[in-house]
Amino acid sequence: MQVRQALDAKASSIMFVLCIFWGLQQVVVKLAAADIAPMMQMALRSGLSALLVFPLIKLAQGQSLWSKQYRVPGALVGLLFAIEFCLLSEALRLTSASHAVVLLYTAPIFVALGLHWKLPAEHLTWKQWSGILLAFFGIVVTFMGRGAEAVEQDLGQMILGDLLALGAGVFWAATTIAVRLTNLSEAPATQTLFYQLFGGFAVLLPMAFLLGQSHVYWTAVTISSLLFHALLISFASYLIWFWLLKRYLASRLGVFSFLTPLFGIAFGVLILDEPLEQAFIAGTLMVMAGVLTVSLAGRKKVIESA
Repeated sequence: MQVRQALDAKASSIMFVLCIFWGLQQVVVKLAAADIAPMMQMALRSGLSALLVFPLIKLAQGQSLWSKQYRVPGALVGLLFAIEFCLLSEALRLTSASHAVVLLYTAPIFVALGLHWKLPAEHLTWKQWSGILLAFFGIVVTFMGRGAEAVEQDLGQMILGDLLALGAGVFWAATTIAVRLTNLSEAPATQTLFYQLFGGFAVLLPMAFLLGQSHVYWTAVTISSLLFHALLISFASYLIWFWLLKRYLASRLGVFSFLTPLFGIAFGVLILDEPLEQAFIAGTLMVMAGVLTVSLAGRKKVIESA
């Protein structure tokens, strides 16, 4: 079984760029929502990306994409992936993109906690625990201020949207844990990604029609959103993410992704004109301090064990 390592400069740089794109994706979904329903966006982007990933799958000789050892975990991660984006798409209809991305990215906390108890290599030191707690409270602080939004929107709907986004974060964490604890941890990244995208398309498309979230107007905004999500997010960024998961400790990667909510909030302010609260500034400082604490502690641990 391949040994995962702590983050190095290369992985940190890649994660930084990925966080920028991931922070932008919820804003793009919200921006295009008038022309294409969020759930339909999730379904179509998953289907398009699955078509792109399929030719890249390289299986070992004698292995099948639907072989017994991959059939059950593949179906599991596909279902978890679909539930995550079903919840997220509904959340984006009810709450702001800033709130949605902040709550979605509580997922690393659940990943770190889940893997800490299951895998010795993923055990966190007390310094890393403190970094996780600090980053978590920083994220909480970033969405505590609701003054301007609460006056203009239904507070009850916003809270429901926030809860749905938090649920999406839980299911994202469950997907990551399922990948790490099953045969998919040693499967090609393209294979794992295909299961998720295919499952997402198969579940989300009928769900979009059932929930009345199937409208599509083929405008330039619609096409741009689908291309952005299908090519850059669901295809390229996810392939890179799974490549990282196979080589680096998941808890370290997950904590680093705390940067994504900061980019998401910034893009929400700049593109969607969402209100910028003072809590954002305080939360930014706390999250950055938490990320640095975990990253530096992980690097020191590797050096001492070398």
